[in-house]
Amino acid sequence: MSHGATTTNIGMAEQYPSALIVRGSREQEFSENGEILLPTPISTSLLQEVVYLVSQGADPDEIGLMNIDEQLPVLEYPQPGLDIIQELTSPRLIKSHLPYRFLPTAMQHGEAKVIYMARNPKDLVVSYYQFHRSLRTMSYRGTFQEFCRRFMDDKLGYGSWFEHVQEFWEHRMNANVLFLKYEDMYKDLGTLVERLARFLGVSYDKAQLEGMVESCNQLLEQCGSMEALSICRGLSTHLAVALICVTRATAGRVGLWKDVFTVSMNDKFDTVYRQNMGKSDLTFDFCL
Repeated sequence: MSHGATTTNIGMAEQYPSALIVRGSREQEFSENGEILLPTPISTSLLQEVVYLVSQGADPDEIGLMNIDEQLPVLEYPQPGLDIIQELTSPRLIKSHLPYRFLPTAMQHGEAKVIYMARNPKDLVVSYYQFHRSLRTMSYRGTFQEFCRRFMDDKLGYGSWFEHVQEFWEHRMNANVLFLKYEDMYKDLGTLVERLARFLGVSYDKAQLEGMVESCNQLLEQCGSMEALSICRGLSTHLAVALICVTRATAGRVGLWKDVFTVSMNDKFDTVYRQNMGKSDLTFDFCL
């Protein structure tokens, strides 16, 4: 089952891949230093590219030429399937959108490393909307307002974003878990890259680290420009025109939602956010 195939929120079978695939995912075996799992509630291509770059010491231009998705298969997807994951050489880089409770049992017990990136939900829902529109398997043609309501009502694939992000936040102190925020890449990329390298056990001298930060910055600029352009194409004419005026300076950066949300939509979103996150100490930067 692909993202967003859910139209109602009445059970796991409609929110997640089949029970058989989830069970197979949970039974996957992992080694302490051999696997790196990147779980996100919604696909974050930028995270996988930055992790691939830092862990492999790859060149950003090289990443731009490869199909990064082939390098990081999705744990719970029936295609290419679990057999492909078994064939990968160590350290295996694997993606997943499953909540913490559905991750492989061995991983919950501290085997393998888990890198989780959360993004402020307002920017995220804008990006997720365009993701749904861009895939031929989904061909979502509803309005952004309708899509945003589904997000707030937990009626998109993989269930509640609020539950998903808080589950991983509760495990952020686990030795094998690194919890990151998308916004930190724009606030202090150098510190984030250092944290990644330290967590992955990769050693860089000062000059190498500076070069790695610059390479990651190139990825941020490339991904941000592509995201902003695709969002412009997917919105109504008046919203697209408003976005075109700002994307040259703010493409893909924090606060993109401000050019898309209406006042009433923002008020409703804030209410839902407080209802779901009011008791959590997890906070986000909604603009920088």
